[in-house]
Amino acid sequence: MVYHANYLKFLERARSEWLRCLGFEQDELRERLGIQFVIAGIKLDYHRAARFNDQLAVSVTLAGMQRASLVFTQVIRVISADTALVRSADVRVACVDSLNFKPKPLPREIVAELA
Repeated sequence: MVYHANYLKFLERARSEWLRCLGFEQDELRERLGIQFVIAGIKLDYHRAARFNDQLAVSVTLAGMQRASLVFTQVIRVISADTALVRSADVRVACVDSLNFKPKPLPREIVAELA
């Protein structure tokens, strides 16, 4: 079976790829705009276990946007005939200053892309 902490890694990777598809590389955001995204809260629900050699699909849906945070709904499914639900999560990601880690408003370019 997949170790429980690995699901968090799968969710993180999917969010990073989602941002990348929108044209935002996280290292560039840190260097150019001085921001980073950190997990502010997460609710993770178990539906069934994923097993060795299961192919998984992880979805990312923007569920909300505030001044300095984004809320995502994410789902992990096994790619199979029944696309069985493995995990579902609600994730709140805060935008913080990369130097002092205090909340910082989302950059205008990100807000414009997501609006």
